[in-house]
Amino acid sequence: MDQKISHLLDLISGFFAIRKGLLPLIAIFMILLNFFLNFIAPNWFSQSDFFLHLGIILAILGILLAWAL
Repeated sequence: MDQKISHLLDLISGFFAIRKGLLPLIAIFMILLNFFLNFIAPNWFSQSDFFLHLGIILAILGILLAWAL
């Protein structure tokens, strides 16, 4: 089990080492999606600002991961 997790982490770090800006770009897309959802239709996602919060967390994790790699 430990070898599988270690191998998975190696694959993920190898993937993001080449694409350091991918997570912050996805986060920016999620924040913009949240902005436009507020205008389109009132629903649970727009009322709770779900994509805004998820995008901010993803952006912070993406920047920290890019800095570490």
